[in-house]
Amino acid sequence: MKIRKLLVSAVTGALVAAIAVVALPSAPAQAHGNVISPASRNYGCFERWGSRFQDPVMATEDPMCWQAWQADPSAMWNWNGLFREGVAGNHQGAIPDGQLCSGGRTQSGRYNALDTVGNWKATSISNNFTMQVFDQASHGADYFWIYVTNPGFNPATTALKWSDLTRVAVVGNTPASQWTPVDSGVQLNIPVSLSGRTGRAIIYTIWQASHLDQSYYWCSDVDFGGGTNPTTPPTTPPTTPPTTPPTTRPTTPPTTTPTTPPTTTPPVTGACSATYALTSQWSGGYQADVTVKAGSSAIKSWTVRLTYPNAPSVQQTWNATSSISGNVLTATNVSYNGSLSAGGSATFGFLASGTPSTPTVTCSATT
Repeated sequence: MKIRKLLVSAVTGALVAAIAVVALPSAPAQAHGNVISPASRNYGCFERWGSRFQDPVMATEDPMCWQAWQADPSAMWNWNGLFREGVAGNHQGAIPDGQLCSGGRTQSGRYNALDTVGNWKATSISNNFTMQVFDQASHGADYFWIYVTNPGFNPATTALKWSDLTRVAVVGNTPASQWTPVDSGVQLNIPVSLSGRTGRAIIYTIWQASHLDQSYYWCSDVDFGGGTNPTTPPTTPPTTPPTTPPTTRPTTPPTTTPTTPPTTTPPVTGACSATYALTSQWSGGYQADVTVKAGSSAIKSWTVRLTYPNAPSVQQTWNATSSISGNVLTATNVSYNGSLSAGGSATFGFLASGTPSTPTVTCSATT
């Protein structure tokens, strides 16, 4: 899944101490790509928390993502922009040890928190797995280099170095026309075969895009199973909010827990169904999520309509494109979450002003 961008202005320490800062997404300046399976660190953090980025439970349930969101939320909204230009193939010369996951602290340090050592959530995979790379801009590839950390490497306690990696797969020149078309982009599936691997590891991927000398760098935390996993306690999350809050936020921060239980509507008979949940509420505004679920067959795209008693005032939407006509909010999938397998689901969310009311929810899809 894929999305957005956020830049911020300075604030005094007194103001930071006085209010809770809420980070809001906006549209990304450019669209590129990332490894969506096994998910890279920032894509995984966006996928798990993009619709709940204000939820304080992240600090205990997913502390490595929490520290990354606190350090710079735009690293997740811009999960598709972790690249450097002009490297000319000298990746080890451009990226020092300990900075591999941030691409050598590229993009003015936006992705630095991805280098933080700790017990990042890992994707369970077998020794034979498939890397799925999404390319929204259809750049294509001069090559892919895929590495895995050597046996015995512990990502919970050790900063990643080039000497910790062994290259396990190479894909040569692959124009975007040879990738699999997906909604608003293309996807390349890269099979990788290993032998005898167990336990935790990092998969490190370099994508040399074809349109420019533009190199992308991604760390994916994985668990091959059958081994001893890190027992180091998770990194303690920051106790203070970021020093630079976003330029837009509700005038009063949301409550830390939903004020009412999630409200759902019965599944719609047909290609898809959708359920609505009020996730938080504050004076003058609220946040809601909608989960879309495919029926018994795969779908290519979806559209959800939320009909309210009165016209809603939506300030921000993520994981969907929305419009309002009268008292109907219409949301359609974005490029990375329209294609769902049978029974698969996607979630989008929005911030709105005013007092929440429960909409009637309908879902339609193309198959």
